Amino acid sequence: MNENRKVILLIEDNPDDRELAIEALSDSVFHNEIIVARNGSEALDYLFCRGQYQNRNTREQPDLILLDLKLPKVDGFEVLRQVRASEFTRFIPTIILTSSTEHADLLQGYSLGANSYVRKPVDFVEFTKTVKHLFFYWLSINEYAYPNF
Repeated sequence: MNENRKVILLIEDNPDDRELAIEALSDSVFHNEIIVARNGSEALDYLFCRGQYQNRNTREQPDLILLDLKLPKVDGFEVLRQVRASEFTRFIPTIILTSSTEHADLLQGYSLGANSYVRKPVDFVEFTKTVKHLFFYWLSINEYAYPNF
């Protein structure tokens, strides 16, 4: 694997937040491939090679998942549940990136196996900084365990 090439799955339905995250993730020393899922169903199709992604190799998974909670079709909690239940995806660092201020969402996210829970800053500059920090920590500093398939 090329250590400078990182694949990020961004699961975000809000077009403004999606564009800000893409901009922040694109501005780095890594050669990023950013896969965008606009709802939970599309994300699960990508991760489990269904629908339009049926020809994708299940063993080639993203290095990081940025997951919104309030998604159409399938919510972020269900996406997280299914990610943690599969041998092909359970070790992918999964960061909840949400605007939710509900303490119950925070607790549920961690109880389902989120690696981190981050509230989206409202300010453009702060949002961009936050995404860059997440990316730097999870893909540059953090030690990631790739399963041996």
